[in-house]
Amino acid sequence: MQGDVRHSQYGLEHHGISNLSAVHWNLPTPALYEHVVRRQEGLVSHLGPIVVSTGHHTGRSPNDKFIVREPSSEGKTWWGKANQPFARDKFEGLYRRLLAYLQMKELYVQDCYAGADPAYRLPIRVITETAWHSLFARTMFARLEKTKAAEHVPEFTVLNVPRFQAAPELDETNSEAFIILNFEKKMVLIGGTAYAGEIKKAIFSVMNFLLPQARVLSMHCSANVGAGGDVAIFFGLSGTGKTTLSADPQRGLIGDDEHGWSDRGVFNFEGGCYAKVIRLSPQAEPQIYECTRRFGTLLENVVVDAEKRVVNLDDDSLTENTRAAYPLTHIDNCVRDGMGGHPKNIIMLTCDAFGVLPPISKLTAAQAMYHFLSGYTAKVAGTERGMGKEPQATFSTCFGAPFMTLNPSVYAELLGEKMSQHQADCWLLNTGWTGGPYGVGRRISIAYTRAMVRAALSGQLAAVKCEPDPIFNVLVPTECPDVPAEVLKPRGQWPDPAAYDAKARELAERFTRNFAQFDTAPAEVRAAGLRT
Repeated sequence: MQGDVRHSQYGLEHHGISNLSAVHWNLPTPALYEHVVRRQEGLVSHLGPIVVSTGHHTGRSPNDKFIVREPSSEGKTWWGKANQPFARDKFEGLYRRLLAYLQMKELYVQDCYAGADPAYRLPIRVITETAWHSLFARTMFARLEKTKAAEHVPEFTVLNVPRFQAAPELDETNSEAFIILNFEKKMVLIGGTAYAGEIKKAIFSVMNFLLPQARVLSMHCSANVGAGGDVAIFFGLSGTGKTTLSADPQRGLIGDDEHGWSDRGVFNFEGGCYAKVIRLSPQAEPQIYECTRRFGTLLENVVVDAEKRVVNLDDDSLTENTRAAYPLTHIDNCVRDGMGGHPKNIIMLTCDAFGVLPPISKLTAAQAMYHFLSGYTAKVAGTERGMGKEPQATFSTCFGAPFMTLNPSVYAELLGEKMSQHQADCWLLNTGWTGGPYGVGRRISIAYTRAMVRAALSGQLAAVKCEPDPIFNVLVPTECPDVPAEVLKPRGQWPDPAAYDAKARELAERFTRNFAQFDTAPAEVRAAGLRT
């Protein structure tokens, strides 16, 4: 069998896969480039990134994620819209058809890890039918040491087969696309969609199931560390600034999206970054911008001139959700071992489309748990399939509801426990609109946002006098270095204060209605809510 040099003694027969035309094990990045070009899956652009298209699936498919209902995980899973149950027999039937589809196909295998901390890392295997998805997996997860390859036994396997489509009437899926987690078989099946983000988020969902049971808080956040060793984490959904704000030249980048918080400190789940790059600015986001101009970066749905091979980061004709996957080591000041101490500051990012939340406010521990459970933001166009152009107000618990496989209370209690134990300060940072709602007001200046983050992380804001917001019940600093005082008070930024009051009350009522689902939250957390 061509290319059958097994870098692991644990072969594909353990997954029921056999009778293939070729298997490519753990190919390095340059070799994967050659395969992508030879197979016409993508093309090499100016300065070295490889550019691919995912077809009409240009974002996650949230309605197509399922978890197999089986005894080992059934009682722990947070069933609902984010984690839909899938029958064991339907999984077996789909898997058998998928294995038949793979007969005489060419497959790519990447053996790697999720989790930088050796005490908590998860050995994984990603099997793909395309070379570019293998490159994505190699980029996004922690790579094996060469001496460890032969003995690698995956504890979870992702089988990513974009060209295989489900038959909804037979398989009881919601569409031709599917992302199915099976904790009994320790396997994820992905098909009917080429969007690479499904691979990383599937493993994130697995980590969110396993780690909290070991008293490790799994978090949808970025993390960085200052020269003095002070760690900051940034919670937030896609489009809120998680990647942009953590990529600070003055601080070391631990990671941009997924982390664990153990008794030893914070650790990255990934070995790469997966950043939105639409209209990326070399002035506002210089580090990420430079990554879009380097060999080893995978550009997803970025428009490229096929003749000149020059990419256009401003072109959204394919999607708003253009992405770059690049190794963490592309960031000059990255923390190479992916680990840091306990966070000194926690920043919860929200992109407020109503234009009424303060740009920055300080939260008590109870308020931090309230806003963590609420997870308010506005989804930005293109991040998920079927979204229109305008941002949509949403509440995504733990700032990542689609990936939280356990009950949200598990994560919230762990957060409160760790904040108390390590005396971390918490800030709510609004990167959305001011002076009016979306379509009327303006986006808060990123220069001001960066100044607020600097002041919070340096400790300057902690010493500033704060005033309670009469509606949102948070503590708003009266001043901040390099930020005009009036910017800190959103009501004064509106031309009509009465219109602000009405819109603020409207958002506060949405918070209250949403939080009603958490009726078992501690009394002090429920009392930390908004005044409607």
